Amino acid sequence: MSLYHVPSLRDPGQDAPARNTTGAPERRGRRVLVSSVSSDSHTWNLVFLQLLLEELGHRVTNIGSCVPDDLLVEECRRVRPDLVVLSSVNGHGALDGARAVRRLRDEPDLRGLRVVIGGKLGVTGAGAGAHGPELMAAGFDAVFEDTAGVAEFRSYLDRYATPALAAAAAR
Repeated sequence: MSLYHVPSLRDPGQDAPARNTTGAPERRGRRVLVSSVSSDSHTWNLVFLQLLLEELGHRVTNIGSCVPDDLLVEECRRVRPDLVVLSSVNGHGALDGARAVRRLRDEPDLRGLRVVIGGKLGVTGAGAGAHGPELMAAGFDAVFEDTAGVAEFRSYLDRYATPALAAAAAR
């Protein structure tokens, strides 16, 4: 098994506290873990997701393709992401994704982790929302069918706030 890490293309000084025009520290992006499902060997979709998320200000750990469920659990514990994004290009996302999210939900320390999936989720063609209900029932917080494109995912990211950021904003 190969584990691929795509190095960030952002400035190495990106971890320095960002400041807004008043000199106050700006809120940092989320820690996002990007992965494929266990049977998906495609990597360009993961690189695209990483670059998109970094462009939006998030800190991304890309653990690559063909990630077994146990490795996904291990990496979630190591990275402690605010969001996990699973991607599928080969059409087995519904099957592999449901199993992976159930595995995450079975772990008490990862049960509350926000997990989404997107891409080509089935092998029978793109039926609008065909896999969404079953994947939501399995434990995903959001499902993005490949026909929806990137706009719906970006909109989701804009609406979603981590509990820590929401609490800080409320003070």
